[in-house]
Amino acid sequence: MDAVLILADSAQQSEPGGKVHILGAGWSVTGPAVAAGAVVVFLWIPWDQTNEPHEVVLSLLDADGHVVLVPGPEGDVPLRIPNTVQVGRPAATPDGTPIDASFVVNYGPGLPLTPGERYTWQLEIDGESKEHWSRGFLVRPVSMGLGGVTP
Repeated sequence: MDAVLILADSAQQSEPGGKVHILGAGWSVTGPAVAAGAVVVFLWIPWDQTNEPHEVVLSLLDADGHVVLVPGPEGDVPLRIPNTVQVGRPAATPDGTPIDASFVVNYGPGLPLTPGERYTWQLEIDGESKEHWSRGFLVRPVSMGLGGVTP
């Protein structure tokens, strides 16, 4: 199985697992006040792994590899988003064809991240993770303006 993550300002799916409409895609620096954003996940599922559920978990990690904690109703909770993905084999698709799937996670403004720090969205599929199943970004330091000029 393979996957790609894309960071965007916002994203929407036409239907679960279907086409994704993305705005402001491809950034790697945000903040210092974290705006609303989206993580778009594209999956390619091998033919022999279709018609069965796959557990996927998207986690936000800090620079030390720890899952970021965010405020929840009963205290801080790890920012881990579980999902189950299952795709069938469309009619007339040749045997051996990988089947694509996707999902989108949108988040609101104000994610409590530290300015000047790097973070990584990391994907796990069925308990496995690969380095390229991630997308890192920097939260701009308060003193860093556009082009390195302080605003």
